[in-house]
Amino acid sequence: MMKFQPVINLIGLLLSVLSVFMLVPAIVDFFLESNDWPAFLASSFITLFVGAGLYLSSRGSKSEHLELRQAFLLTNSAWISIAIFGSLPFIFSELNMSVIDAIFESTSGITTTGSTVINNLEDVSYGILLWRSLLQWLGGIGIIVMAIAILPMLSIGGMQLFKTESYETPEKVIPRAAIFASGISIIYASLTLFWALMLWFAGMPIFDSIAHSMTTLATGGYSTKSNSLAAFDSVSIELIITMGMIVGSLPFVHYLSITKNGWKNLIKDEQVKWFLIIVIILVFLVALNLSLNGTDFYKAIRLSLFNVVSIITGTGYGTADFSEWGGFATTLLLMLMFMGGCAGSTTCGLRMARIQVLIANAKTQIYKLLTPHAVVVPYYNQKPIPETVAESVMGFFFLYILVFIILSCLLGSLGLDFITSISGAASAIGNVGPGLGEIIGPNSTFFSIPDLGKILLCFGMVLGRLEIFAILVMFSPSFWKS
Repeated sequence: MMKFQPVINLIGLLLSVLSVFMLVPAIVDFFLESNDWPAFLASSFITLFVGAGLYLSSRGSKSEHLELRQAFLLTNSAWISIAIFGSLPFIFSELNMSVIDAIFESTSGITTTGSTVINNLEDVSYGILLWRSLLQWLGGIGIIVMAIAILPMLSIGGMQLFKTESYETPEKVIPRAAIFASGISIIYASLTLFWALMLWFAGMPIFDSIAHSMTTLATGGYSTKSNSLAAFDSVSIELIITMGMIVGSLPFVHYLSITKNGWKNLIKDEQVKWFLIIVIILVFLVALNLSLNGTDFYKAIRLSLFNVVSIITGTGYGTADFSEWGGFATTLLLMLMFMGGCAGSTTCGLRMARIQVLIANAKTQIYKLLTPHAVVVPYYNQKPIPETVAESVMGFFFLYILVFIILSCLLGSLGLDFITSISGAASAIGNVGPGLGEIIGPNSTFFSIPDLGKILLCFGMVLGRLEIFAILVMFSPSFWKS
Protein backbone atom coordinates (compact mmCIF):
# COMPACT_ATOMS: atom_id res chain seq x y z
CA MET A 1 0.00 0.00 0.00
CA MET A 2 1.21 3.52 -0.81
CA LYS A 3 2.76 5.41 2.10
CA PHE A 4 1.17 8.84 2.51
CA GLN A 5 3.48 10.17 5.24
CA PRO A 6 6.29 11.48 2.96
CA VAL A 7 3.71 13.34 0.85
CA ILE A 8 2.02 14.77 3.98
CA ASN A 9 5.43 15.85 5.24
CA LEU A 10 6.16 17.85 2.09
CA ILE A 11 2.65 19.34 1.93
CA GLY A 12 3.09 20.53 5.52
CA LEU A 13 6.39 22.15 4.58
CA LEU A 14 4.87 23.92 1.58
CA LEU A 15 1.95 25.27 3.62
CA SER A 16 4.35 26.51 6.28
CA VAL A 17 6.29 28.40 3.60
CA LEU A 18 3.00 29.78 2.22
CA SER A 19 2.11 31.11 5.69
CA VAL A 20 5.35 33.10 5.74
CA PHE A 21 4.52 34.72 2.40
CA MET A 22 1.13 35.76 3.82
CA LEU A 23 2.98 37.99 6.28
CA VAL A 24 4.30 40.18 3.46
CA PRO A 25 0.90 41.71 2.50
CA ALA A 26 0.03 41.79 6.20
CA ILE A 27 3.03 44.05 6.85
CA VAL A 28 2.17 46.23 3.83
CA ASP A 29 -1.43 46.69 4.96
CA PHE A 30 -0.35 47.34 8.56
CA PHE A 31 1.98 50.21 7.61
CA LEU A 32 -0.57 51.60 5.16
CA GLU A 33 -3.19 51.44 7.92
CA SER A 34 -5.49 49.18 5.91
CA ASN A 35 -8.10 47.13 7.74
CA ASP A 36 -7.10 43.93 5.97
CA TRP A 37 -3.86 43.21 7.83
CA PRO A 38 -5.62 41.11 10.52
CA ALA A 39 -7.09 38.96 7.72
CA PHE A 40 -3.60 38.07 6.49
CA LEU A 41 -2.35 37.52 10.03
CA ALA A 42 -5.23 35.14 10.79
CA SER A 43 -4.75 33.35 7.46
CA SER A 44 -1.05 32.97 8.12
CA PHE A 45 -1.69 31.55 11.59
CA ILE A 46 -4.25 29.01 10.33
CA THR A 47 -2.02 27.96 7.42
CA LEU A 48 1.05 27.66 9.67
CA PHE A 49 -0.92 25.69 12.27
CA VAL A 50 -2.10 23.16 9.69
CA GLY A 51 1.22 23.08 7.81
CA ALA A 52 3.35 22.66 10.92
CA GLY A 53 0.94 20.05 12.25
CA LEU A 54 1.21 18.01 9.05
CA TYR A 55 4.98 18.40 8.96
CA LEU A 56 5.59 17.47 12.60
CA SER A 57 3.15 14.56 12.57
CA SER A 58 5.01 12.97 9.65
CA ARG A 59 8.59 14.12 10.21
CA GLY A 60 9.76 10.59 10.97
CA SER A 61 8.72 9.64 7.43
CA LYS A 62 10.72 12.33 5.66
CA SER A 63 12.28 10.83 2.55
CA GLU A 64 14.32 11.99 -0.41
CA HIS A 65 13.03 9.10 -2.50
CA LEU A 66 9.44 9.22 -3.66
CA GLU A 67 7.75 6.42 -5.50
CA LEU A 68 6.05 7.19 -8.80
CA ARG A 69 2.54 7.23 -7.30
CA GLN A 70 3.71 9.39 -4.40
CA ALA A 71 5.13 11.91 -6.89
CA PHE A 72 1.76 12.06 -8.66
CA LEU A 73 -0.05 12.52 -5.36
CA LEU A 74 2.39 15.22 -4.22
CA THR A 75 2.02 17.15 -7.49
CA ASN A 76 -1.77 17.21 -7.26
CA SER A 77 -2.20 17.75 -3.54
CA ALA A 78 0.41 20.53 -3.40
CA TRP A 79 -1.35 22.75 -5.94
CA ILE A 80 -4.83 22.02 -4.61
CA SER A 81 -3.92 22.61 -0.95
CA ILE A 82 -2.09 25.87 -1.75
CA ALA A 83 -5.11 27.06 -3.75
CA ILE A 84 -7.44 26.30 -0.82
CA PHE A 85 -5.32 27.92 1.89
CA GLY A 86 -4.40 30.78 -0.45
CA SER A 87 -8.10 31.68 -0.53
CA LEU A 88 -8.24 32.47 3.22
CA PRO A 89 -7.12 36.13 2.91
CA PHE A 90 -9.90 36.75 0.37
CA ILE A 91 -12.48 35.23 2.74
CA PHE A 92 -11.32 37.12 5.84
CA SER A 93 -10.64 40.48 4.15
CA GLU A 94 -13.08 43.35 3.72
CA LEU A 95 -13.89 41.96 0.27
CA ASN A 96 -16.06 39.48 2.18
CA MET A 97 -15.90 36.98 -0.67
CA SER A 98 -17.91 33.79 -0.66
CA VAL A 99 -15.89 30.61 -0.25
CA ILE A 100 -16.37 29.67 -3.91
CA ASP A 101 -15.35 33.12 -5.17
CA ALA A 102 -12.29 33.12 -2.90
CA ILE A 103 -11.20 29.66 -4.04
CA PHE A 104 -11.76 30.70 -7.67
CA GLU A 105 -9.57 33.80 -7.20
CA SER A 106 -6.86 31.81 -5.41
CA THR A 107 -6.92 28.94 -7.92
CA SER A 108 -6.73 31.41 -10.77
CA GLY A 109 -3.75 33.00 -9.05
CA ILE A 110 -1.68 29.94 -8.18
CA THR A 111 -2.30 28.38 -11.62
CA THR A 112 -1.27 31.73 -13.18
CA THR A 113 -4.56 31.86 -15.08
CA GLY A 114 -5.48 35.45 -14.26
CA SER A 115 -9.29 35.20 -14.31
CA THR A 116 -10.83 37.30 -11.56
CA VAL A 117 -14.16 37.84 -9.81
CA ILE A 118 -13.18 41.26 -8.38
CA ASN A 119 -15.07 44.00 -10.21
CA ASN A 120 -13.27 47.13 -9.00
CA LEU A 121 -9.59 46.61 -8.20
CA GLU A 122 -9.14 50.31 -7.36
CA ASP A 123 -11.20 49.80 -4.18
CA VAL A 124 -9.15 46.81 -3.01
CA SER A 125 -6.42 47.11 -0.36
CA TYR A 126 -2.76 47.03 -1.38
CA GLY A 127 -2.34 43.83 0.63
CA ILE A 128 -4.94 41.97 -1.43
CA LEU A 129 -3.43 43.26 -4.68
CA LEU A 130 0.01 42.16 -3.53
CA TRP A 131 -1.30 38.75 -2.44
CA ARG A 132 -2.82 38.16 -5.87
CA SER A 133 0.55 38.96 -7.46
CA LEU A 134 2.43 36.79 -4.96
CA LEU A 135 0.15 33.83 -5.70
CA GLN A 136 0.91 34.10 -9.39
CA TRP A 137 4.61 34.61 -8.77
CA LEU A 138 4.76 31.49 -6.59
CA GLY A 139 2.71 29.59 -9.17
CA GLY A 140 5.18 30.64 -11.86
CA ILE A 141 8.27 29.29 -10.10
CA GLY A 142 6.29 26.23 -9.05
CA ILE A 143 5.37 25.28 -12.61
CA ILE A 144 8.96 25.78 -13.81
CA VAL A 145 10.31 23.38 -11.19
CA MET A 146 7.47 20.95 -11.87
CA ALA A 147 7.97 21.09 -15.64
CA ILE A 148 11.74 20.62 -15.45
CA ALA A 149 12.14 18.31 -12.47
CA ILE A 150 8.92 16.35 -11.95
CA LEU A 151 6.80 16.01 -15.11
CA PRO A 152 9.63 14.46 -17.18
CA MET A 153 10.06 11.81 -14.47
CA LEU A 154 6.33 11.06 -14.56
CA SER A 155 6.39 10.79 -18.38
CA ILE A 156 3.38 13.10 -18.72
CA GLY A 157 2.30 14.20 -22.19
CA GLY A 158 5.70 13.73 -23.80
CA MET A 159 7.51 15.82 -21.18
CA GLN A 160 10.01 12.94 -20.81
CA LEU A 161 11.56 14.43 -23.94
CA PHE A 162 13.12 17.02 -21.62
CA LYS A 163 14.49 14.57 -19.10
CA THR A 164 18.01 15.39 -17.94
CA GLU A 165 20.43 12.48 -18.18
CA SER A 166 21.69 12.94 -14.62
CA TYR A 167 18.24 12.27 -13.19
CA GLU A 168 16.62 9.38 -15.02
CA THR A 169 14.40 7.83 -12.35
CA PRO A 170 11.34 8.98 -10.39
CA GLU A 171 13.18 8.09 -7.18
CA LYS A 172 15.35 11.17 -7.69
CA VAL A 173 12.48 13.65 -7.99
CA ILE A 174 13.16 15.50 -4.73
CA PRO A 175 16.96 15.96 -5.15
CA ARG A 176 16.40 17.03 -8.76
CA ALA A 177 13.72 19.54 -7.78
CA ALA A 178 15.93 20.96 -5.04
CA ILE A 179 18.92 21.39 -7.36
CA PHE A 180 16.96 23.15 -10.08
CA ALA A 181 14.76 25.14 -7.70
CA SER A 182 17.71 26.86 -6.03
CA GLY A 183 19.34 28.03 -9.26
CA ILE A 184 16.17 28.89 -11.14
CA SER A 185 14.68 30.71 -8.12
CA ILE A 186 17.65 33.08 -8.10
CA ILE A 187 17.24 33.75 -11.83
CA TYR A 188 13.46 34.10 -11.49
CA ALA A 189 13.76 36.56 -8.60
CA SER A 190 16.51 38.53 -10.36
CA LEU A 191 14.46 38.88 -13.54
CA THR A 192 11.45 39.97 -11.47
CA LEU A 193 13.49 42.67 -9.74
CA PHE A 194 14.98 43.82 -13.05
CA TRP A 195 11.54 44.14 -14.65
CA ALA A 196 10.18 45.99 -11.62
CA LEU A 197 12.99 48.54 -11.94
CA MET A 198 12.39 48.95 -15.69
CA LEU A 199 8.67 49.51 -15.16
CA TRP A 200 9.40 52.01 -12.40
CA PHE A 201 11.84 53.93 -14.61
CA ALA A 202 9.20 53.87 -17.38
CA GLY A 203 6.82 55.81 -15.14
CA MET A 204 4.78 53.13 -13.39
CA PRO A 205 4.29 53.72 -9.62
CA ILE A 206 6.62 51.58 -7.48
CA PHE A 207 3.89 49.35 -6.03
CA ASP A 208 2.34 48.73 -9.44
CA SER A 209 5.75 48.01 -10.97
CA ILE A 210 6.51 45.37 -8.32
CA ALA A 211 3.09 43.73 -8.68
CA HIS A 212 3.17 43.73 -12.48
CA SER A 213 6.75 42.44 -12.66
CA MET A 214 5.70 39.39 -10.62
CA THR A 215 2.66 38.65 -12.75
CA THR A 216 4.52 39.37 -16.00
CA LEU A 217 7.38 36.90 -15.48
CA ALA A 218 4.86 34.37 -14.16
CA THR A 219 2.75 35.00 -17.30
CA GLY A 220 -0.18 35.29 -14.92
CA GLY A 221 -1.87 38.55 -15.88
CA TYR A 222 -3.24 39.79 -12.56
CA SER A 223 -3.16 43.59 -12.67
CA THR A 224 -3.63 46.26 -10.03
CA LYS A 225 -6.11 48.09 -12.28
CA SER A 226 -9.55 47.08 -13.50
CA ASN A 227 -8.60 48.19 -17.03
CA SER A 228 -5.36 46.19 -16.83
CA LEU A 229 -2.44 47.77 -18.73
CA ALA A 230 -4.79 50.07 -20.65
CA ALA A 231 -5.05 52.13 -17.45
CA PHE A 232 -1.42 53.28 -17.85
CA ASP A 233 -1.67 54.10 -21.58
CA SER A 234 2.12 53.99 -22.05
CA VAL A 235 3.95 52.57 -25.06
CA SER A 236 7.18 52.08 -23.09
CA ILE A 237 5.38 50.18 -20.31
CA GLU A 238 3.62 47.97 -22.85
CA LEU A 239 6.93 47.17 -24.59
CA ILE A 240 8.61 46.28 -21.27
CA ILE A 241 5.66 44.06 -20.30
CA THR A 242 5.70 42.45 -23.77
CA MET A 243 9.39 41.60 -23.44
CA GLY A 244 8.75 40.23 -19.96
CA MET A 245 5.93 37.98 -21.18
CA ILE A 246 8.22 36.57 -23.89
CA VAL A 247 11.05 36.02 -21.41
CA GLY A 248 8.63 34.17 -19.13
CA SER A 249 7.56 32.01 -22.09
CA LEU A 250 11.03 30.68 -22.92
CA PRO A 251 12.67 27.66 -21.21
CA PHE A 252 14.18 28.79 -17.91
CA VAL A 253 16.69 25.95 -17.96
CA HIS A 254 18.45 27.85 -20.77
CA TYR A 255 18.74 30.91 -18.56
CA LEU A 256 20.42 28.66 -16.01
CA SER A 257 22.85 27.34 -18.63
CA ILE A 258 23.77 30.85 -19.84
CA THR A 259 26.16 31.17 -16.89
CA LYS A 260 28.10 28.12 -18.14
CA ASN A 261 27.52 27.76 -21.88
CA GLY A 262 26.46 31.22 -22.96
CA TRP A 263 23.47 31.82 -25.21
CA LYS A 264 24.02 28.93 -27.63
CA ASN A 265 21.51 26.52 -26.02
CA LEU A 266 18.76 29.14 -26.07
CA ILE A 267 19.51 30.15 -29.66
CA LYS A 268 19.74 26.55 -30.93
CA ASP A 269 16.48 25.39 -29.33
CA GLU A 270 14.00 24.71 -32.13
CA GLN A 271 10.96 25.46 -30.00
CA VAL A 272 12.36 28.90 -29.12
CA LYS A 273 13.00 29.69 -32.79
CA TRP A 274 9.56 28.61 -33.96
CA PHE A 275 7.77 30.25 -31.04
CA LEU A 276 9.32 33.63 -31.86
CA ILE A 277 8.69 33.19 -35.60
CA ILE A 278 5.02 32.32 -34.99
CA VAL A 279 4.61 35.33 -32.68
CA ILE A 280 6.00 37.67 -35.34
CA ILE A 281 3.74 36.21 -38.05
CA LEU A 282 0.62 36.38 -35.88
CA VAL A 283 1.32 39.96 -34.77
CA PHE A 284 1.66 40.96 -38.43
CA LEU A 285 -1.58 39.18 -39.45
CA VAL A 286 -3.67 40.70 -36.65
CA ALA A 287 -2.17 44.16 -37.25
CA LEU A 288 -2.90 43.85 -40.97
CA ASN A 289 -6.48 42.81 -40.21
CA LEU A 290 -6.96 45.79 -37.88
CA SER A 291 -5.48 48.16 -40.47
CA LEU A 292 -7.78 46.87 -43.20
CA ASN A 293 -10.71 47.50 -40.85
CA GLY A 294 -9.81 51.16 -40.44
CA THR A 295 -7.37 51.22 -37.49
CA ASP A 296 -4.33 53.47 -37.80
CA PHE A 297 -1.31 51.27 -38.74
CA TYR A 298 0.86 52.40 -35.81
CA LYS A 299 -1.98 51.79 -33.36
CA ALA A 300 -2.74 48.45 -35.04
CA ILE A 301 0.87 47.30 -34.50
CA ARG A 302 0.79 48.46 -30.89
CA LEU A 303 -2.52 46.71 -30.13
CA SER A 304 -1.59 43.56 -32.00
CA LEU A 305 1.88 43.17 -30.49
CA PHE A 306 0.78 43.47 -26.89
CA ASN A 307 -2.46 41.51 -27.03
CA VAL A 308 -1.22 38.68 -29.29
CA VAL A 309 1.79 38.10 -27.03
CA SER A 310 -0.47 38.33 -23.96
CA ILE A 311 -2.86 35.66 -25.28
CA ILE A 312 -0.32 33.29 -26.84
CA THR A 313 1.74 33.28 -23.63
CA GLY A 314 -1.38 32.79 -21.52
CA THR A 315 -0.68 35.97 -19.54
CA GLY A 316 -4.05 37.60 -20.12
CA TYR A 317 -3.20 41.28 -19.80
CA GLY A 318 -5.29 43.53 -22.01
CA THR A 319 -5.10 46.97 -23.56
CA ALA A 320 -8.29 46.59 -25.62
CA ASP A 321 -11.39 44.45 -25.94
CA PHE A 322 -10.08 42.15 -28.67
CA SER A 323 -13.43 40.36 -28.86
CA GLU A 324 -14.59 43.40 -30.87
CA TRP A 325 -11.82 43.14 -33.49
CA GLY A 326 -13.89 41.19 -35.98
CA GLY A 327 -14.25 37.53 -36.88
CA PHE A 328 -10.70 36.85 -38.12
CA ALA A 329 -8.82 38.36 -35.17
CA THR A 330 -11.25 37.00 -32.58
CA THR A 331 -11.09 33.45 -34.01
CA LEU A 332 -7.30 33.60 -34.22
CA LEU A 333 -6.96 34.80 -30.62
CA LEU A 334 -9.34 32.05 -29.47
CA MET A 335 -7.07 29.47 -31.13
CA LEU A 336 -4.02 31.05 -29.49
CA MET A 337 -5.51 30.29 -26.06
CA PHE A 338 -4.62 26.66 -26.70
CA MET A 339 -1.01 27.22 -27.73
CA GLY A 340 1.08 28.52 -24.82
CA GLY A 341 4.83 29.13 -24.85
CA CYS A 342 7.78 26.77 -24.60
CA ALA A 343 8.22 23.72 -22.38
CA GLY A 344 10.04 24.58 -19.15
CA SER A 345 8.56 28.09 -18.98
CA THR A 346 5.86 29.63 -16.78
CA THR A 347 3.26 29.22 -19.54
CA CYS A 348 0.70 26.48 -20.03
CA GLY A 349 -1.40 25.22 -22.96
CA LEU A 350 -0.24 22.70 -25.54
CA ARG A 351 3.19 24.37 -25.70
CA MET A 352 5.45 24.75 -28.69
CA ALA A 353 7.44 21.55 -28.13
CA ARG A 354 4.33 19.35 -28.25
CA ILE A 355 3.05 21.15 -31.33
CA GLN A 356 6.39 20.47 -33.05
CA VAL A 357 6.23 16.80 -32.09
CA LEU A 358 2.68 16.58 -33.48
CA ILE A 359 3.76 18.25 -36.74
CA ALA A 360 6.84 16.02 -37.06
CA ASN A 361 4.74 12.93 -36.46
CA ALA A 362 2.12 14.08 -39.00
CA LYS A 363 4.81 14.70 -41.65
CA THR A 364 6.20 11.22 -41.00
CA GLN A 365 2.76 9.63 -41.44
CA ILE A 366 2.20 11.49 -44.73
CA TYR A 367 5.61 10.42 -46.02
CA LYS A 368 4.89 6.81 -45.11
CA LEU A 369 1.71 6.95 -47.19
CA LEU A 370 3.76 7.99 -50.20
CA THR A 371 6.61 5.54 -49.55
CA PRO A 372 5.14 2.61 -47.56
CA HIS A 373 8.39 0.64 -47.40
CA ALA A 374 10.61 3.50 -46.25
CA VAL A 375 11.87 3.73 -42.68
CA VAL A 376 11.01 7.25 -41.55
CA VAL A 377 11.72 8.61 -38.08
CA PRO A 378 10.34 11.95 -36.82
CA TYR A 379 12.89 14.36 -35.34
CA TYR A 380 12.77 17.08 -32.71
CA ASN A 381 15.76 19.38 -32.11
CA GLN A 382 17.74 17.21 -34.57
CA LYS A 383 17.18 14.12 -32.41
CA PRO A 384 14.89 11.14 -33.13
CA ILE A 385 11.58 11.30 -31.26
CA PRO A 386 11.07 8.07 -29.27
CA GLU A 387 7.85 6.28 -30.07
CA THR A 388 6.75 6.53 -26.43
CA VAL A 389 7.07 10.32 -26.58
CA ALA A 390 5.03 10.57 -29.78
CA GLU A 391 2.32 8.38 -28.25
CA SER A 392 2.28 10.46 -25.05
CA VAL A 393 1.94 13.72 -26.98
CA MET A 394 -0.87 12.29 -29.13
CA GLY A 395 -2.65 11.06 -26.00
CA PHE A 396 -2.22 14.43 -24.31
CA PHE A 397 -3.54 16.29 -27.37
CA PHE A 398 -6.62 14.03 -27.53
CA LEU A 399 -7.38 14.48 -23.83
CA TYR A 400 -6.77 18.23 -24.01
CA ILE A 401 -9.34 18.66 -26.78
CA LEU A 402 -11.74 16.22 -25.08
CA VAL A 403 -11.58 18.14 -21.79
CA PHE A 404 -12.16 21.40 -23.68
CA ILE A 405 -15.27 19.97 -25.38
CA ILE A 406 -16.70 18.51 -22.16
CA LEU A 407 -16.01 21.68 -20.15
CA SER A 408 -17.56 23.84 -22.89
CA CYS A 409 -20.70 21.67 -22.92
CA LEU A 410 -21.00 21.73 -19.13
CA LEU A 411 -20.69 25.53 -19.05
CA GLY A 412 -23.27 25.77 -21.82
CA SER A 413 -25.63 23.57 -19.83
CA LEU A 414 -25.61 26.23 -17.08
CA GLY A 415 -27.24 28.70 -19.46
CA LEU A 416 -24.10 30.48 -20.63
CA ASP A 417 -23.97 31.55 -24.27
CA PHE A 418 -21.80 29.85 -26.89
CA ILE A 419 -18.94 32.39 -26.93
CA THR A 420 -18.76 32.53 -23.13
CA SER A 421 -18.79 28.73 -22.84
CA ILE A 422 -16.08 27.92 -25.39
CA SER A 423 -13.81 30.87 -24.55
CA GLY A 424 -14.23 30.25 -20.81
CA ALA A 425 -13.26 26.60 -21.25
CA ALA A 426 -10.32 27.49 -23.51
CA SER A 427 -9.16 30.18 -21.10
CA ALA A 428 -9.38 27.84 -18.09
CA ILE A 429 -7.46 24.85 -19.47
CA GLY A 430 -5.03 27.15 -21.27
CA ASN A 431 -4.57 29.21 -18.07
CA VAL A 432 -5.06 32.40 -20.10
CA GLY A 433 -7.37 34.56 -17.97
CA PRO A 434 -9.93 36.59 -19.90
CA GLY A 435 -12.37 35.01 -22.32
CA LEU A 436 -14.41 36.52 -25.12
CA GLY A 437 -17.77 38.28 -25.21
CA GLU A 438 -19.54 40.68 -22.87
CA ILE A 439 -19.66 38.40 -19.81
CA ILE A 440 -16.00 37.30 -19.41
CA GLY A 441 -14.25 39.43 -22.02
CA PRO A 442 -11.12 41.54 -21.38
CA ASN A 443 -13.23 44.37 -19.92
CA SER A 444 -15.31 42.09 -17.68
CA THR A 445 -14.83 39.64 -14.81
CA PHE A 446 -16.06 36.13 -13.95
CA PHE A 447 -18.20 37.43 -11.06
CA SER A 448 -21.52 36.77 -12.84
CA ILE A 449 -20.66 33.15 -13.69
CA PRO A 450 -22.82 30.74 -11.61
CA ASP A 451 -21.09 29.11 -8.63
CA LEU A 452 -21.18 25.69 -10.28
CA GLY A 453 -19.58 27.25 -13.36
CA LYS A 454 -16.79 28.70 -11.20
CA ILE A 455 -16.18 25.26 -9.66
CA LEU A 456 -15.98 23.74 -13.16
CA LEU A 457 -13.57 26.47 -14.26
CA CYS A 458 -11.41 25.87 -11.17
CA PHE A 459 -11.22 22.20 -12.11
CA GLY A 460 -10.32 23.21 -15.67
CA MET A 461 -7.57 25.56 -14.46
CA VAL A 462 -6.00 22.85 -12.29
CA LEU A 463 -6.30 20.29 -15.12
CA GLY A 464 -4.57 22.68 -17.51
CA ARG A 465 -1.81 23.57 -15.08
CA LEU A 466 -1.09 19.98 -14.03
CA GLU A 467 -1.04 18.68 -17.60
CA ILE A 468 -4.34 16.73 -17.35
CA PHE A 469 -2.73 13.28 -16.98
CA ALA A 470 -1.44 14.06 -13.48
CA ILE A 471 -5.03 14.63 -12.30
CA LEU A 472 -6.86 11.97 -14.31
CA VAL A 473 -4.46 9.18 -13.31
CA MET A 474 -5.70 9.53 -9.73
CA PHE A 475 -9.23 8.59 -10.82
CA SER A 476 -7.95 5.15 -11.82
CA PRO A 477 -8.70 2.47 -9.16
CA SER A 478 -5.33 0.84 -9.87
CA PHE A 479 -3.57 4.03 -8.70
CA TRP A 480 -4.69 3.38 -5.12
CA LYS A 481 -3.99 -0.36 -5.12
CA SER A 482 -0.76 -1.89 -3.88
